[in-house]
Amino acid sequence: MPTVSPPPRPAKTLEADHIVLLQQTSTQRKTTTTMASQNGQQRPHQVVGHKSLLQSDALYQYILDTSVLPREPECMKELRQITANDPMNIMSISVDEGQFLNMLLKLTRAKKTMEIGVYTGYSLLATALALPDDGKARIPILAMDINRKCYEVGLPTIQKAGVAHKIDFREGPALPVLDQLLQDETNHGSFDFVFVDADKENYVNYHRRLLDLVKVGGLIAYDNTLWSGAVAAPPDAPLPGYLRHYLDFVLLLNQELAADPRIEICQLPVGDGVTLCRRIR
Repeated sequence: MPTVSPPPRPAKTLEADHIVLLQQTSTQRKTTTTMASQNGQQRPHQVVGHKSLLQSDALYQYILDTSVLPREPECMKELRQITANDPMNIMSISVDEGQFLNMLLKLTRAKKTMEIGVYTGYSLLATALALPDDGKARIPILAMDINRKCYEVGLPTIQKAGVAHKIDFREGPALPVLDQLLQDETNHGSFDFVFVDADKENYVNYHRRLLDLVKVGGLIAYDNTLWSGAVAAPPDAPLPGYLRHYLDFVLLLNQELAADPRIEICQLPVGDGVTLCRRIR
């Protein structure tokens, strides 16, 4: 199956690029927070994976305090706190997005899912907790990430939660795995739900493969599709390096999804933007 440019890069190259860009972003965010504090402005709330698009930190904190944090399972709270100590914790989904995914999977009664981009496994844990444990030999979650070390940070918590047996984790780029799955006709239309939170330059490549793997009526959820609001920023807007680097790839995905007649879409301002795609044919 053809891929859009640029071609997939080796896992180690991807990992190195992401680390450099994330370190730049982390430094820029710390500087902004410090300046705001010195100027007497309200400090942003310090919840791991904070990617809310709401203009009011107070309103977002209200949502967390009222509806999200009191209902967060202890195992997810533990993993979120562990992730907070990782310098790359910006890669984690937001806590309210974790709640949303968990609810969505229960509503759709998904039994077989895929996750591309795992990090420490907060979204993966939300998924595993939602899926039924029917005792069958089939492992319900196929999870892929280029960095197993990050997954192993959260693995003890996932094991303690009693859901590690639901996960088939594979280290390395996802595209070769998807291509291999597509070679077997029995995999076509076999997945109920897919969550993608990985290398943005391959989002379109993922989409073109995943549509054959998810069933008609099944869902694909793409994370970061509003990209901190940068998708609506003027071309000359001063953006942090990380946002600028991947912006064109996010815009390309959004354009492709909007024009794809095989899906129904709903773009939600949850976390950093989540686009749900329901396959209709």
